[in-house]
Amino acid sequence: QVQLVESGGGLVQAGGSLRLSCAASGRTFSSARMGWFRQAPGKGREFVAAVTWRRGFTSYTDSVKGRFTVSRDNAKSTMYLQMSSLKPEDTAVYYCAARLGAYSGSAGDPVAYDSWGQGTQVTVSW
Repeated sequence: QVQLVESGGGLVQAGGSLRLSCAASGRTFSSARMGWFRQAPGKGREFVAAVTWRRGFTSYTDSVKGRFTVSRDNAKSTMYLQMSSLKPEDTAVYYCAARLGAYSGSAGDPVAYDSWGQGTQVTVSW
């Protein structure tokens, strides 16, 4: 496992942008899959996006395609989520997750990850 700390959340108007960061520490790694999930009040945890550490392969849930971009900086052990054209329905607590080393299963399945951050609030208003 690895320690994950999210940052960059906040309040933004609809149509605006935010960039979330997820800094990993506690272990060095060259292979991993990292992902972003979100949870809105009264709803379950939802997959948002994921990236593979070595080759940078990305995946997204349909509702954010074309608006969100996931990326990673291997040298900084940090994953990012650039969010644009934000909508009120994007309001949620955003969590980053990681599975170091060999990984399997769907990138969108929370059980595929074994490390989680504490979450950062994103609020989008009209």
